[in-house]
Amino acid sequence: MGRYSLSPNLYDEVNTINISDLKKWGYLKPYQLKTGVISWKRWGRTIGSISILVDTRSDAGYMELSYNYRDEPISYRIKLVTVPSNLGRGEVYYFLCPVVKKRCRKLYSTGKYYLHREATKGLYRIQTLSTNQRSEVEYLQTVMQGENSLDNTYKKHYKKYYAGEPTKRYRRDWKRIYKAGILTMDDFNNIKNKLY
Repeated sequence: MGRYSLSPNLYDEVNTINISDLKKWGYLKPYQLKTGVISWKRWGRTIGSISILVDTRSDAGYMELSYNYRDEPISYRIKLVTVPSNLGRGEVYYFLCPVVKKRCRKLYSTGKYYLHREATKGLYRIQTLSTNQRSEVEYLQTVMQGENSLDNTYKKHYKKYYAGEPTKRYRRDWKRIYKAGILTMDDFNNIKNKLY
């Protein structure tokens, strides 16, 4: 008989619904009712899709989700709440999780429903790595950032100086290059003397 998996759900790999995406796709315009389909792809293959209905016509806005989970039809609503923007213009939308009753901007599907991260059991991929593996990942990220920064400095319209002073971007890129160990200390000191 098969056993249940003991590996944790990884938040990096589960399907999510994000307020930023809904806004980008035009679902959160005020005083409208909009329906559509959200689908997720991984490696060019569709791995899931849901029907969505967003109603912002009243103060009690909501999002209704309809989908099948293991051949069981599921349909439920998630409240949308607004908070005045800290910039003094407009409002910021949040989901109100039906389980933990907390506001959030991203819902995770680690099981049957889309919920706040605290209502689901899971980890981020980096949390599943050992200390040595984490340091290796950080080192590789640092080297990759340094190489990307070095490539940026050779782009056609990259602005290195403005009014005789090095730009913030140029300084930041050279700091990343040095941190990645792509240059020797002498090379970096020569460049640093030119920058500062």
